[in-house]
Amino acid sequence: MRRFGSTRDLEAARGELLGVSDWAELGERDLQEFGRLTRDEHWIHVDPDRAAAEGPFGSVIAHGFFTLSLVTGLGNECYAIDAAQRWVNYGLDRVRFLRPLTPGMPFRLELTLEDVEITPSGGRLRLGCSLVTRTGDPVLAATWLVLVIETEEFP
Repeated sequence: MRRFGSTRDLEAARGELLGVSDWAELGERDLQEFGRLTRDEHWIHVDPDRAAAEGPFGSVIAHGFFTLSLVTGLGNECYAIDAAQRWVNYGLDRVRFLRPLTPGMPFRLELTLEDVEITPSGGRLRLGCSLVTRTGDPVLAATWLVLVIETEEFP
């Protein structure tokens, strides 16, 4: 994990890999629970028998939005800013679901600093996110916008 004292310290890291998370996996039960919580219980995500018999991937696959939701937690393994009091998920500029993620398939997050804008309260980060498999195949690519709050002043 790379550590930075403040958002200003990130300016020298523009265009660089900030970090790589540990390997993670999802199980069929994870997909079923996510489907229940989000009310997206399409058989391709939650019915292993039907997905194996009728689906194009031989098994269930993770919901695209499930893979996207993993970025926040995995991002915490990639870098830290010591002066940060809070983080605010500001949104996404681009998200692409590039290939299916199946249960038991190891993946990790590779996080790149595309840009940083210094603000009175800290900074706005533009992070390039790529979830990749052990073979290096990208599962998801996204541009994630994060506000870093270093003071009590909110932008």
